[in-house]
Amino acid sequence: MSDHDLRDLAEAAGIAVRWRDVNGRDNDVGPDAMRAILAALDLPADNAEAVRESRARLREAEAGLPPLCTAIAGQPVLLGLPDEPDYRLTLEDGSLHGGQARQQDGLCTLPAVDVPGYHRLEIGDHVTTLAVCPPACHGIAAGERPWGLAVQLYGPRRPGDGGIGDFTGLAQLARSAASRGAQAIAISPVHAQFSADPERFSPYAPSSRLFLNVLHADPASLGGAALRDALARTGLSGEFARLEALDLVDWPAAARMRLRLFRTMFDAWPGDPAFDRFRAEGGEALESHARFEALHAHLYGQSPDRWHWSSWPEEYRTPDSPGVERFAAAHAKEVAFHAFLQWIADRGLSAAQAAARDGGMGIGLIADLAVGTDGGGSHGWSRQRDILPGLGVGAPPDIFSPLGQSWGIAAFSPRGLRDGGYAAFLEMLRAAMRHAGGVRIDHVMGLARLWLVPHGQDATGGAYLHFPVQDMLRLVALESQRHRAVVVGEDLGTLPEGFRERLDETGIMGLRVLYFEQRDGRFIAPRHWSPGAVAVTTTHDLPTVAGWWRGRDIEWRVELGRLGENADGAPQREERERDRENLWTAMRESGAAEGPPPPPEAGEAVATVAARHVGSAACRLALLPVEDALALTEAPNLPGTTEGHPNWRRRLPGEAATMLDAPEVAARLDAFARAR
Repeated sequence: MSDHDLRDLAEAAGIAVRWRDVNGRDNDVGPDAMRAILAALDLPADNAEAVRESRARLREAEAGLPPLCTAIAGQPVLLGLPDEPDYRLTLEDGSLHGGQARQQDGLCTLPAVDVPGYHRLEIGDHVTTLAVCPPACHGIAAGERPWGLAVQLYGPRRPGDGGIGDFTGLAQLARSAASRGAQAIAISPVHAQFSADPERFSPYAPSSRLFLNVLHADPASLGGAALRDALARTGLSGEFARLEALDLVDWPAAARMRLRLFRTMFDAWPGDPAFDRFRAEGGEALESHARFEALHAHLYGQSPDRWHWSSWPEEYRTPDSPGVERFAAAHAKEVAFHAFLQWIADRGLSAAQAAARDGGMGIGLIADLAVGTDGGGSHGWSRQRDILPGLGVGAPPDIFSPLGQSWGIAAFSPRGLRDGGYAAFLEMLRAAMRHAGGVRIDHVMGLARLWLVPHGQDATGGAYLHFPVQDMLRLVALESQRHRAVVVGEDLGTLPEGFRERLDETGIMGLRVLYFEQRDGRFIAPRHWSPGAVAVTTTHDLPTVAGWWRGRDIEWRVELGRLGENADGAPQREERERDRENLWTAMRESGAAEGPPPPPEAGEAVATVAARHVGSAACRLALLPVEDALALTEAPNLPGTTEGHPNWRRRLPGEAATMLDAPEVAARLDAFARAR
């Protein structure tokens, strides 16, 4: 087998066999990485014969029409067919259109279709779904400049939350923010986690992006009397109060307590026709998730070696196997319990969005869609054809991470998505938009390409895999319009050439972060920030304004040895001092600040000025993280750490319903809002 044949197959499969690093140097992808990614794509390349067979399979797949094709409403429909066959198009509303296709520029061309939707196309010997998509996502009306907050959902407190911020607290915060004029509240991911393993709680490494983290469900939503009875039966009243008083979420303890309370309440629950309808409407996806949760608890409970579903007995490794059917029948109550938890969580999230909209928010909740899932979770088990096995998503080496990053999460397979008519992608988008007026797509460049690292390899041994970005962007726009949900794309990092322009064309709002809006050593005036983007002071992966001003992030990195052995952070502090001067100059020029820059410890004053500065940005939407609204010093997350820093655990001071009422907080929000 020649290297040329392997590279030819890799390129045909969408693997970038060469990539350019942050220093402008070209790097060749090694053959082992190519073979590992090809194997995950179900294109074996272990020898010359395997390469030839895989190449033939690719050519065969490209010869016909896929199960779903996309087009733009009002534009001619272009299909990869060689002839001019007759066609019959059945629109969603049942109306029929037909005729004969024609050839134009080497493509089979149909007349434009004006009605967006998922239509049935019969053409020649082919039958496919024609997804006719609007040119852009649902957006913010011209002339409007709304603002909102961003919050880590576990953070807001309320009496009776048992130590974890929940959907009831979110509803309270949404009402409070709406009363001050906020039009949106962006939340951290609420994807389903692992009920059997509460040690895992990163919101960006979930079990499934189709369902919800039940730990954010409020037990009292079943009735205060039911919760009081469960606390009395379990004797957990003291533990409930202890966890609620903590400044950091104790995820394992709080999860075990919450699940025990829910189970006690479920055992005494008389049932509800609304739950029966929810379960029926949830169909196969909900049933598979509930079965996974029950199986995971059963098998992982027997042995820690059975955490990942690939290590389960053969009879349980696929969701539609007879063994799983038998297990579900024998453990029907346990499966029903996990469906019940999803029902409670779904009602809670729906109520929070209703509270936001009823309070006057035009957008309401902006859900966060993580870039991937843990490959050992419910999503990976139930959608095996659509998930890439043996690979982890990450990032190539750059200035901030010279060794690259491997996040240990699994991603969709571009071949699996195409062959499955994008069903897995669409059900994920619909789940994210179900109870939201917007969605933030984490690492949105993943719609175009992802850096994938074979398991067991360093991040430097990965490669970029390209995705069908045109189809995926079009489908995002279609679902956005159908759900009337705005779309935000987290576009920070190394982007494919021209990608931001594609986002702008699709109406996906990128992020413009205060610290990063610089050119030639000077901060860019907010009036020159991208109009089609979202302005923010910071993100969950960056220091708060008060923390940045003080250099708290540098202190953390020194303390945890993240700057190198014996490094004291002196160069970073010198650079930060220059950045403080430059930022203050920019904030004076924007009219947000006056006088000399405050000292490093005066973070509260700087947080107010930064809110006014960012609020004045030309961006279509501006979001203020609650940590900056409260002028807090500590950030939610310190990337690159799993121990030493309390990632995803910090609770907020005050209560969800009233913390925005503090005079200094109200003044900061008023400054932010007035700048819009």
